[in-house]
Amino acid sequence: MTYLVAALLGVIQGLTEFLPISSTAHLLVAGRLLGYEDPAFTVMIQLGSVLAIMWLYRAKIASVVSGIPSDRDARRFALMLAVATVPALLGGLAFGDFIQAVLFRSLQVIGTALIAGGIVMLVLERFRPAPSVLDAGHTPLGRAFAIGLCQMLALVPGVSRSGATIVGGLLMRLDRPAAAEFSFFLAMPTMAAAFAYQVMQVGGELAPERAIEIAIGFLAAFLSAALIVRPFLLFVRRSGFAPFAWYRIAFGIGVLMSVPAG
Repeated sequence: MTYLVAALLGVIQGLTEFLPISSTAHLLVAGRLLGYEDPAFTVMIQLGSVLAIMWLYRAKIASVVSGIPSDRDARRFALMLAVATVPALLGGLAFGDFIQAVLFRSLQVIGTALIAGGIVMLVLERFRPAPSVLDAGHTPLGRAFAIGLCQMLALVPGVSRSGATIVGGLLMRLDRPAAAEFSFFLAMPTMAAAFAYQVMQVGGELAPERAIEIAIGFLAAFLSAALIVRPFLLFVRRSGFAPFAWYRIAFGIGVLMSVPAG
């Protein structure tokens, strides 16, 4: 039964990681409902989603890595991601323990963050600045850093890493697909670093049974993320982010209403 729960949570993680609806909130709520509460598991299976996005964009990654020694555009792309990753890394090192010990256990924080993020997205859908960046790879470094600052807010459960970076991208005048793709690219170094940090924290204490649970969740997250990314981009081009904003608000209200019931 525990392995089935790990697989289910992995599917939830993969389907929600790159949508702006907070995979962490969904995993924490689902974990409570299923009696499986483990913040380390929540963070570690996210690497499955990261590997899925790396697989889907493997040609781009190979081009950048091979071109760093000689290609100015490749070096600039790598620098862009590095600059955008720094704020979240520093924030995680400074506040990570408090966030996992306190905020991850607060349904009030999760529900409020979901609702607030949904409202922000609705406002931006209506009043966002006219886009001037149509390719995520051409995001100016200053704007990339600003998006990275927005990503730092996603340390709070319920904010959503993809939601925060997409909102930051829209504010920095990226068009919708470019903002979504920038979020995908930024997930690679950020979530890989979060995974490495968790391994250092608990790696030596992992029992074989727990390692199997994480491996199952990891694989389920990889497969479900690989299936959702392309349809998500097509949907965003056609319909924007408002449907996700309304879903966040409804989900957040449901979370807050569940608090009095325990």
